[in-house]
Amino acid sequence: MRALLDENIPRALIRLFAPEVDAWTVPQCGWSGLTNGRLLTTASAEFDVFITTDQGIPHQQNLSRYEIGIVLMEARSNRFEDLAPLVPEVKARVGSVAPGTVLRVAV
Repeated sequence: MRALLDENIPRALIRLFAPEVDAWTVPQCGWSGLTNGRLLTTASAEFDVFITTDQGIPHQQNLSRYEIGIVLMEARSNRFEDLAPLVPEVKARVGSVAPGTVLRVAV
C-alpha cells in the first residue's frame, strides 16, 4: 500500500506508517504547490491513497474522478502530537479505501 501525505501533515508521521504503509510526502515527490485537483490526478498514477487533514477536499473536488482513495484525518490540529494517535486506525483501515471515496478517521 502506497500513501501520499499532504503538505499539511508533518513529515515525521512517515515513520509511524512503516512498514505496513509505504508513505511519502508531497514535498518528497516534488509536488509542492500543486492545486488539489492536479495533485490528486498526479498522485493517482503512483499512490493508492492520499492522506490529508484538509476538511475541504470532499466538498471542493469531485472525488469520483480520481483513481485514488482519500483518508481524511480529523484532529484538533495538524501537529504531530494530535495526528499520531490516529495513525494506527488509518493503517488498519487504509486498505479498504476505494478509489474516489473518502475515509474519515477522527479522534
